Amino acid sequence: MSKDNVVIKHLDTTISDEWNQYVLGHEDGTFFHLLEWKEVIEKSYGHKMYSLYAFESNEIVGVLPLGNIKSMLFGNSLSSTPFCVYGGVIADNEDIALMLEEEAINLAKKIGVEYLELRNLSRKRDDLLTKDLYVTFRKEIDEDSDVNMKNIPRKQRAMVRKGMKAGLTPVWDDNLDVFYEIYAGSVKAHGTPVFPKKYFKMLLQVFGDKCKILNLYKDKVPVSSVMSFYFKDEVLPYYAGGTLLARKVKAFDYMYWVVMEQSREEGLKTFDYGRSKEGTGSYSFKKNWGFVPQSLPYQYELISIDVLPEINPLNPKYQLFIKAWQKMPLFMTKIIGPIISKNLG
Repeated sequence: MSKDNVVIKHLDTTISDEWNQYVLGHEDGTFFHLLEWKEVIEKSYGHKMYSLYAFESNEIVGVLPLGNIKSMLFGNSLSSTPFCVYGGVIADNEDIALMLEEEAINLAKKIGVEYLELRNLSRKRDDLLTKDLYVTFRKEIDEDSDVNMKNIPRKQRAMVRKGMKAGLTPVWDDNLDVFYEIYAGSVKAHGTPVFPKKYFKMLLQVFGDKCKILNLYKDKVPVSSVMSFYFKDEVLPYYAGGTLLARKVKAFDYMYWVVMEQSREEGLKTFDYGRSKEGTGSYSFKKNWGFVPQSLPYQYELISIDVLPEINPLNPKYQLFIKAWQKMPLFMTKIIGPIISKNLG
């Protein structure tokens, strides 16, 4: 394959099926490279999505999904992919990957963003600014249930067993109302603005059976909920929350075990716990399950700024906001939160 024969294009509707086929066939393709994210993000938030692909001999040989988020509070960025943990370039070879990234840089300059962010699973280039703020947790699902249980460290395994004995009822009902109420309350407790309900509704509608909700009930009262994504032979529990009772009855521990068991029964091979920041509660929780953290080296090209903004809850300047948010009534956070969170891709 000659680099001279490769053309970089912007997505048109005639190539949609081929895009997803390429993602599914590429070893580094992820759920967050799928083209459905373009529809979800544009319709949920109104952000402009750009879908770059490399074309050679009437075939796709590389893709790079991008989204532009403009915010008075958090700046103007071009990211691959907003609201997703992964999404950097995937291509047949390094030369094509470089061509796509260079086109992304040109696009970033053209539309006037402050910086370009590439959410890579692995480090790609030495000439881009790299930040290792996040790690991801991925682990193999054994086909033997007993092996999976034994692979959970002893103390955490005890929590799972306590959840099993707590009289919890898991229901795969895709009840968005139950999920959203629990999720909104949970992120409020962490001082984080909730995403709009419309966004989760779009995820269910657009991804179909690739997106499922598991709700856990205690005496018919919902206590925890998780929305998971399904891709190839992987399960990705992505958005989760729990009530005050959830911690007492170990609902989180049992809930994730139910997701793992259901995935095992369906023949899935990988459990992806998603990203966390080192030093946070979610980081410790996932590590306690026996998962080994893997660095996510996101890479950046600064366009019109000299220093990359620190837009994350660990930034000290957001601590007053977080504390105030935690004290706000839940109904208010569900009104104001979506206005803020749409700019936190």
